[in-house]
Amino acid sequence: MAHPAPYPRFTLPARSLATAIGDAVPGGAEAVAHLVFAGEELPAITGIGPERSELLGFSGATGSALTLPTSEGPLLIAVGAGPRAEVSTAALRDAAAAAARAVMRVGELAIVVPETGLPDEEVSAALLEGAALARYVHRIGSDAETTALTNLTLIADAARHDALQDGLTRGHVTLAAAELARDLAGTPGGILTATRLGEVAQEYGERAGLTVEVFDEEQLVEMRLGGLLGVNLGSHEPPVMIKLRYEPAKPTGHVALVGKGIMYDSGGLALKPADAVHATMKNDMTGAAAILGAMTALRDLGCTTAVTGYLMCTDNMPGGKAMRLGDIIVMRDGRTVEVTNTDAEGRLVMADALVLATEEPVDAVVNIATLTGAAMRALGMEIAAVLGNNDGLITMVKAAADRVDEPVWELPLDRRYRAELDSPIADIRNMGGPNAGAITAALFLETFVKDRPWAHLDIAGTAQSERAQRWHNQGTTGFGARLLVDLAMRFDAGVL
Repeated sequence: MAHPAPYPRFTLPARSLATAIGDAVPGGAEAVAHLVFAGEELPAITGIGPERSELLGFSGATGSALTLPTSEGPLLIAVGAGPRAEVSTAALRDAAAAAARAVMRVGELAIVVPETGLPDEEVSAALLEGAALARYVHRIGSDAETTALTNLTLIADAARHDALQDGLTRGHVTLAAAELARDLAGTPGGILTATRLGEVAQEYGERAGLTVEVFDEEQLVEMRLGGLLGVNLGSHEPPVMIKLRYEPAKPTGHVALVGKGIMYDSGGLALKPADAVHATMKNDMTGAAAILGAMTALRDLGCTTAVTGYLMCTDNMPGGKAMRLGDIIVMRDGRTVEVTNTDAEGRLVMADALVLATEEPVDAVVNIATLTGAAMRALGMEIAAVLGNNDGLITMVKAAADRVDEPVWELPLDRRYRAELDSPIADIRNMGGPNAGAITAALFLETFVKDRPWAHLDIAGTAQSERAQRWHNQGTTGFGARLLVDLAMRFDAGVL
């Protein structure tokens, strides 16, 4: 007898973080954080001199924190911001995260904002992002306990208030983009199916002024999207392609974003081992989540770049009709692909979207995906790989990554490895040999972009954090959402 799946209903958490700017600590504050630069004395209000702070092990190193109880009034927190001469928004974001983590049961936090020499708009946005993302929580269940902040007040002289408020306004938008990406990537595939993601995209996208189209299986067949349809063969859940459009009144450029949306990746018939990594495969749609999160921010930030997003969504399951190793599939552009590994599925679903993107008059294409273990082994879990065919676009991606502290490192798109993808019976095969896997995966994708300026972000390592650190919690990071927002905001087609 058929019965419904015993999964909880999918809902996104409602969050409400109130922020304010003041020149004095508000009466409701439960804790006040003072940012201290390395080698400088703690504020007099702490009552702790240099010798005592050294005994307590506080040096002002970035992200260090010293919590001081008080007999009455708010707790005091001394938070390290690193050397003053090296101050950056990344250091301030880390400092705010350390302050928020130091008092996990505190809902109302105030931060005294020092003079940094940086634009106050950037300072306040970084402090908001750091504090809120460090206390991010997404738990599923009726008894789920939250540790989220409820109020954040920044304390500074009145002359700085307007600039700081402008940064908070912008920071709320980028924060919401990152939180949405984390929420989606952290939701199990049994709850968040491709179809359900389409509904979320319609709800959030239309609310953000986007044009949203969700293409069902019948339409995908008409569009000849063989990569997406092939990966879906083993699944009971139908595939969808979600197309998002952001169109400002007077566009200064046009970027296409392509996201891997594998809602759960079992590996297909090339089944993954039952280990801790397999259990995180709900996050294999982080690329799609990052694009959706980013695009919901564009209107409110006044972005002048037109952006089209393609989210290629399905799970990858070992059903009775699943693709077999050695099968050949036909892509949208008519090219044939020999599938030598069904666990190299992300490149198949994105290849179709790359073809679609280049059929439009876009200036550049950027794809983002949790694509290869090779990228993670090369760069670890803190740095994403970027590869591409255009130096100007790669430079823009790297600059955006630096500004938002979602670091990337360029790997060479060395075409000497292209022979790894040669197939004796098809135009190309979907996987190369055991070495240079991040590069050969990128080379596979490049064959579908028709010489259009293109960059590929491989976020296999950075999509998940193994422990709470800096402004990441244990679990999904939403990596890429803030990077893509910054890239779209500053995109310059003239440098391509």
